[in-house]
Amino acid sequence: MADPVVSTAVQGVDSATLAGSVASHDFSIIGMFMHADFVVKGVMILLIFASIWCWAIIFEKWFLFNKVKAKATRFENEFWSSEALDKFYEKTKKRANHPMAIIFVAAMEEWFRSKNSNNQDAQGIKLSLRERIVQVMQVARNREMEHVESGLGFLATTGAAAPFVGLFGTVWGIMNSFQAIAMSKNTSLVAVAPGISEALFATAIGLFAAIPAVIAYNKFSSEVARFSNKLEDFSTEFDTILSRQLEG
Repeated sequence: MADPVVSTAVQGVDSATLAGSVASHDFSIIGMFMHADFVVKGVMILLIFASIWCWAIIFEKWFLFNKVKAKATRFENEFWSSEALDKFYEKTKKRANHPMAIIFVAAMEEWFRSKNSNNQDAQGIKLSLRERIVQVMQVARNREMEHVESGLGFLATTGAAAPFVGLFGTVWGIMNSFQAIAMSKNTSLVAVAPGISEALFATAIGLFAAIPAVIAYNKFSSEVARFSNKLEDFSTEFDTILSRQLEG
């Protein structure tokens, strides 16, 4: 029969050993990453890369939207204060570096090409010219909006998928912790805390990547919608001006 005093002493030694092991475990961010399973490490690296890329897109889009909005406002002021379209076109075509100016230049180039063509009767030229100008402006607007919207899809994907990717890393890490518990036959929280903390760290990184991506995507999506409507309004107004020129 085991001596109770000896048994108690052994349990005390085991508890002290576990406590010392946990105390020596590195619970810093780098420490948890280094002690994680290779699958959990892969998940963490993927999420960190996605987060860095999302922040690069966020800064790039923030500067881009501020730039195009300022240039579009300045262009509209100059456009409505100009006296002649052809003179304003000559001045603008050399520095058409934002969507609204590019739409204007594309429409004016189609206008001048059609004016120099004498292959149709006058009425046929008028009818087909307006249709071509509308199509040219539509194509130019779509092309420029594709550039403005580029990168937003990655923000949306990261915002939707990153928490689940982090959760996958957490589930995998907890499975490994439970396997370690079964092998060691020690169910104390002191023994399983390091493995579980490393597993939960993957979910934390997933949320760190997803939350800014979702906020930025919603913000930039509304900016894209407003700017697209602004370009559409300008195209409609410019089409009306050209229609008056054709009818005159």
